[in-house]
Order: sequence, then structure tokens, then C-alpha cells
Amino acid sequence: MRALKLVSHRKAMAEGRALRKRLPRSKHALWKPPANRPDPVKLLLSTGKQRLPHLLPLRYGRMSKSPFAFMRGCAAIMAGDLASTPVSGIQVQACGDCHVGNFGAFASPERRIVFDITDFDETLPGPWEYDLKRLATSFTLLAREKGYKSSAAKDVTQAAVAAYRRHLTEFAAMSPLDIWYFIFDSELLIRTAPDRATRRRRQQFERKARQRGAESLVGKLLVKRSEGWRFQVQPPTVTRLKRGGALERSFLKALERYPRTLPEDRRRLFSRYRFADLAFKVVGVGSVGTRCAIALYVSEGGDPLVLQVKEALTSVLGRSTFAHHGERVVVGQRVMQCASDIFLGWSSDDEGHDYYIRQLRDMKTSVRLDKVSGPALHDLAGMCGWTLARAHCKAGDAGRLAGYVGQSERLDEALVKFAEAYADQCEKDYDLFMRAVRSGKIPVKIEEPDKK
Repeated sequence: MRALKLVSHRKAMAEGRALRKRLPRSKHALWKPPANRPDPVKLLLSTGKQRLPHLLPLRYGRMSKSPFAFMRGCAAIMAGDLASTPVSGIQVQACGDCHVGNFGAFASPERRIVFDITDFDETLPGPWEYDLKRLATSFTLLAREKGYKSSAAKDVTQAAVAAYRRHLTEFAAMSPLDIWYFIFDSELLIRTAPDRATRRRRQQFERKARQRGAESLVGKLLVKRSEGWRFQVQPPTVTRLKRGGALERSFLKALERYPRTLPEDRRRLFSRYRFADLAFKVVGVGSVGTRCAIALYVSEGGDPLVLQVKEALTSVLGRSTFAHHGERVVVGQRVMQCASDIFLGWSSDDEGHDYYIRQLRDMKTSVRLDKVSGPALHDLAGMCGWTLARAHCKAGDAGRLAGYVGQSERLDEALVKFAEAYADQCEKDYDLFMRAVRSGKIPVKIEEPDKK
């Protein structure tokens, strides 16, 4: 069996290398807007038609902060642009919105702190290049936002791409089962830290995550009333729903049906909690304007469980084989993540709105991108590249993919050039967006800055 696996591995690697004749790795550097490229402002406004109108100014306000923030909210624009770029033909389960802001930590069912991709609203099978190019561009824009010179921004971006390439080779040599079992957790991160400063940062990140369980919501999002635990209203991000209104009915119907999508053991666990409260909650940048709620459940002993209900729309990558977009998100998340929330499921209301449901906070935390810089930013780039490599290999053809990307820096150099060129495009699109904002064509609501 060992010899058979070795032959299969060599064959897959050879097939991947052969693909370079059809599409040399250097070709991935190319970015030129097609002649029929849609107007980015019009495309952005069209994506708002499926969203709640009163929240769109908040979404546009968050996007107006910088080209990096604009890029975070424009997965549809970049997906359309990537469709015109060359691809090798190797498919993976793609995230679809793979930027640095969509990576973070959370707890596995075994209570290990895992670092992984955290947002799968756009997930769909697709070219591996799409995810890596979006990740690389996000690091380039983030470095520029921090005032990095061109050479320094290139170094940060290359750290992400190089980590992806190097770890692909490692995963390709593993069995599919070993890749599936591979856990990118805090223990591994701390053990593999290259120096004392990095080890200390990673230890601090783990401690921060462990402090963010459901109990950490008490006094912030949860308050004790005479009738028990209830959500604390925090406009404009956490608001009460109109009693008996269409949105409340939609969420309640989805929550009523949701347990059917859980495995029997999880359904029994969930049955030990009773529904207590419901509120609307605005999240993220790209998700602002979609239907999102938080639901409070309480055990017989008074322990809170907070679930997040998020609307699942059509993926920016195209049509899905799943009729239910919530199921599409859940399956894609389970395929790509090394561990997923035990309460992850999906549901619908009576009006055709699809949702997926998960815990709001289960030791979940993200990197403060406004605070990270220097070696810490390079370290984060490497962690994201490593994580994406594992996600692509978990359900993809790791051997062919590793054979194609190779061990030289040719792909790194090409992707850095692409990221520079596409970051320039994002800045041009952002300028058009801000021009529309200043003219009054696009309304914006600016929030108070987060002082945490």
C-alpha cells in the first residue's frame, strides 16, 4: 500500500507540473481590466437590491474608510474580475471571499483553540487561484493602508503566498485522512513559533480567545432582567425587532425548523435549552444589509447559549448544486475548516429566505488588523497562507495542486505582481465610489470609532 500511495502521489505531482505547459505560473501575474468590465459603483449598488434598504448607508459607511475596507465589501466585484483571469483548471472548495479579515480563532468541539477561515458566505467549488489572489491583494492593500513602502508591502504579500506554496507540498505528501485530521491549533502555532516574540504573541492570542466564551457576553450583550437573561440593545448594531413584524416572524420560523438539520446527538443537546430572546444584529462589512439576528437560549440551570442567524444569498462565484444556500454555506464550511461549530446548521422561513445558524461566540476572536504591524503582520500572512493551503487540500487534489505550484518562487513572484496591479484597481474603484458618495449618489452612515 505504501508503494501504491507513492506512485499515485508521483503521478498527481507530474500531472500538476504538466499543466504549467498550458498555463505557465508567470501568467498569474496578469491583470488588465476587460473592455466590457462593469462599472464598479453600479455593480455595488446592484448587490444592495437583495439587502435591507435602511442598513445600506451603514454598509457603505464601513466601506468608505479606505480602499482595504472597500475591497472587503466588494467580493462580487473581484469575483467578476477574477472570472476573466487565467486558471490552471484545478478546482477546490473555494472560500470565495478569502481576505485577511476572514481569518481568526475559535474553539473546536474538543475545546482546542483553532486558527482558520471564519467566513463562508460565498463558498463554492472553484479555481484555487481565486482565493489566493484575493488573499494576496488584501495583504497588499492592508500594508499600503499602514503606510508601508512598495518593497515592504511586497514582502508581506509574498509571505502569504510562499507559506501557501510550501505547505501545499507538505500536505500533498500526506494521506487524505491525515489532511482531514490535521488541526491548525494554538498548540501547533506556539510549538512552531520561529522566535520568542512570535511565541509570546501567539500565546496572548490563545488567552484572548479563551476569554471570549458565551460567559464573556454577560454585562455586554447579555443583561439580567426580572424575566431572566435578555439582549442589551446597542444601536445601530444590536436592535429590537418589531413584535409580530415580518423580520421577527422570518427568524422565528427559521429557528423553529433549524434543529432538523442538526445530527441527532446535537439535536438532543440543543433540546436542553429553551428560547428566551431575539434581536437584530449587524455584522461585518460585506454582510451588512443582509438579514442577521441573534437568538438567546437558556438551559434549565440558567446557562446562556447565543446563536447567530445569518441570511445566505447566492454566491458571488456563481450557481450552486445546492438548492438551499444555507446548506451550501454549511457544507462548504465543514469541508474547508479543520473543525466546525457543533451547532452549525441551516434553515428557511416561509418567504424563501435561506439562513445558516451557528454559535455567536465560542471563544471566537479575530486579529485587530489596525494594531498588527512589523513582524506580527508577516507572521499573520504566513499563518493565513498555511491555513488556506490546508483548506484547499482537505477536499481538493493536493498532489496536482502541489505539482503545479512547485517549489520555486515563480508563483510567489507572479502573485505579488498580480496583487500590486489589482490593489491599484481597487484604489481606482474606491476613488469612483467616494466620488459617488460625495455627490450624494451613495448615502453613508459613519459610526463612532471602536475604542477597544
